[in-house]
Amino acid sequence: MSPLQRAAEHAARFLDSLPDRHVGPRADHDALRAALAVPLSDDGEDAAAVVDALAAGADPGIIASAGPRYFGFVIGGSLPVALAADWLTSAWDQNTGLFATSPANSVCEEIAREWLLDLLDLPRDAGLGFVTGCQMANFTALAAARNGVLRKRGWNVETHGLYGAPRVHIVVGAEAHVTVHTSLRMLGFGTQLVVVPADGQGRMRADALRDALAPLHGPLIVCAQAGNVNSGAVDPLRDVAAIVHERGGWLHIDGAFGLWARASRAKRALLDGAELADSWATDAHKWLNVPYDNGIVVVRDAAAHRASMAVTAEYLEHSAGKERDPFEWAPEFSRRGRGFTVYAALRHLGRRGVEALVDRCCARAAQMAALLRRDPRVEILNDVVLNQVVARFGNSDDVTRATVAAAQREGTCWMAGTTWRGVAAMRISVSNWSTGEEDIARSADAILRSVP
Repeated sequence: MSPLQRAAEHAARFLDSLPDRHVGPRADHDALRAALAVPLSDDGEDAAAVVDALAAGADPGIIASAGPRYFGFVIGGSLPVALAADWLTSAWDQNTGLFATSPANSVCEEIAREWLLDLLDLPRDAGLGFVTGCQMANFTALAAARNGVLRKRGWNVETHGLYGAPRVHIVVGAEAHVTVHTSLRMLGFGTQLVVVPADGQGRMRADALRDALAPLHGPLIVCAQAGNVNSGAVDPLRDVAAIVHERGGWLHIDGAFGLWARASRAKRALLDGAELADSWATDAHKWLNVPYDNGIVVVRDAAAHRASMAVTAEYLEHSAGKERDPFEWAPEFSRRGRGFTVYAALRHLGRRGVEALVDRCCARAAQMAALLRRDPRVEILNDVVLNQVVARFGNSDDVTRATVAAAQREGTCWMAGTTWRGVAAMRISVSNWSTGEEDIARSADAILRSVP
């Protein structure tokens, strides 16, 4: 049997096991090394035998994050249609940086761009790129922001760099995601940022933003958030946009998962004003449920977006006409065909399917909060506005951490621990298309049985 046939069989068995699989790992580092570490041979091994050995040796260390009861780190599952498209993507093995190297991916990206801008109701002429995840989506958007705000001051940062450039003031909320901070460091902005206080749910305070901007003069970039990684809360985007644009600044929104709520009629009001921003970052591998890795960056000023990413060289065969060269909208040149899976997921789901996916995850999060809240040992710390639940047990850091660890070991479900607003908590993120009411009921019961 060919290695591809063996891989398909192993994959099918894994997918079939997900409804009842122990969610966390079943082997530690040393056990996995013992199963997988063999001397590198001189003459190699049979391909099918290697696939079998990899599947068997890795299995105890494979997290069931593709399954319905994994609630850690805002990790989505994979829609079957998107997984199938991803298998095709690997089989086709396209280097998709240029139209010349993969016309099919270029066109799929072009179509997916149009669908996404329409679905999320963002400017239809905006630039859009497919990247590895929200880390690089934030990086790309903020690179475009750097280009845009300095260009208004007569400085071409792509030609002259930052040495000698006007100082750019960077403003973030107190609970901005770490990927925003990392992106700013990589872009040369460092860590000495203006930090705006947040309210009790982690939202940037608009009044505090206005006060923070008052003494600042010169180029300005403000980073807001749609979907706090703990609470799911969304910054007051309409007010924030008005304040930033009064000062001639650039507003960026980190919407790693929360931006998808714009596809839901029930949740869209939470993101009122998001359309007024200058750039947006999100993940398709979160709430759209396509396989890793797949992030999306959108920039209102397509010229600034393209100028911050595009390069030329004599040996590159650039498109001369309307064809899309994907590398002009993202940092990577050699890159996977991420447009195929997004195209497949959107075409399969349609508008109402994406909306239903978002609404279903939010409903299951509310169900989880309601079930846990019935127990007097549990406190729900956040307003459950999207798909995030933050729970605390026994009003104690030690009890909470012990509950998280015990629930992870038990294996019915898996959630991450966190520290939020100065106390230990369990963070539950419902992000998978396959999570049903029974999965939440089973998981809530397992969590409550884990409280010491």
